Amino acid sequence: MFEAAQILVRTDVDLKTFREEIEPGGKPVVLKGVVDHWPAVQAARESPRALADHIRRFDRGRAASIIELPAAAKGRLFYREDMSGLNFTRYAAPIGPTLDRLLSLQDATNPVSVFIESMITEEFLPEFAAAHPMPLLDPMYGPRIWIGNRITVQTHYDLLYNIACVVGGRRRFTLFPPEQIANLYMGPLDFTPAGAPVSMVALKDPDLARYPRFAEAMRHAVSAELEPGDGLYIPYAWWHHVESLTPFNVLVNYWWNSAPKLGSPYAVLLHAAMSLRDLPADQRAVWSTIFDVLVFSDPDTALGHLAPTQRGLLGPPSAQRLRDVRNILAQAFSRSPGS
Repeated sequence: MFEAAQILVRTDVDLKTFREEIEPGGKPVVLKGVVDHWPAVQAARESPRALADHIRRFDRGRAASIIELPAAAKGRLFYREDMSGLNFTRYAAPIGPTLDRLLSLQDATNPVSVFIESMITEEFLPEFAAAHPMPLLDPMYGPRIWIGNRITVQTHYDLLYNIACVVGGRRRFTLFPPEQIANLYMGPLDFTPAGAPVSMVALKDPDLARYPRFAEAMRHAVSAELEPGDGLYIPYAWWHHVESLTPFNVLVNYWWNSAPKLGSPYAVLLHAAMSLRDLPADQRAVWSTIFDVLVFSDPDTALGHLAPTQRGLLGPPSAQRLRDVRNILAQAFSRSPGS
């Protein structure tokens, strides 16, 4: 029904190009062949078994987190129909036997879905990062690895920047800009399949009678299909839907956010929802304006009539400001109704 626009493809991207053009651009970009040089990618081009054997070289025997879905779920990680729980199970298992199991399922007509989720390679495959350097990022940002058969990760967002690299198999990414949140019908913040809020709308055959605004979201969607050696830059908070298209798939990704860690945006959101969302409409409008001016605009524009040292709790970040704000919030919560 919908056909997303293609994500821009760049070849021969080096560190300078990434830092000066791609990151500031704030748009998704396919980094064609960015990790072609990786030994794991070369093994993947030989065969799935060669790739599995290559990964096995780095395994130190630690049990990983495994997700398993029944065949009836058709690989889609999601909620149960009545949202009473999730449609998959999680358990711990060694990496080597799980790789063997995935290889054994390759020719099955309707297999169960098996997925090794988000392994920090430093902990599970400790020599992998050194053997597979990422040329576009500081080595301090270590990789994670995801291994499975045909899995669909429901549309979600992360409050991080991301470079996702296909090592083996093929993956299709469909992305939506953050401003489409109202048209993506977000699920609960506190009950999620894997930690990040997800869209409740199936990308394939969406129920537009139930989710009519999704048609508008699809007008802004962009998509790309990645092969071994390709990477994808996903900017901060862009929604992404990820489909593993082959019977044995390996992805390595890098998350980072170098912004100062001054507090939890989710905590702010929840506090605002508790304090402001249920006020009368005229009061909410006032607070919307206050937030726009004092939080979301340039502080030198909003408070330029005051010297930075005169701005008090709305002044520049400092250890003292952080302590003062935390003390005020602690007192406010201690006096909150129901506390």
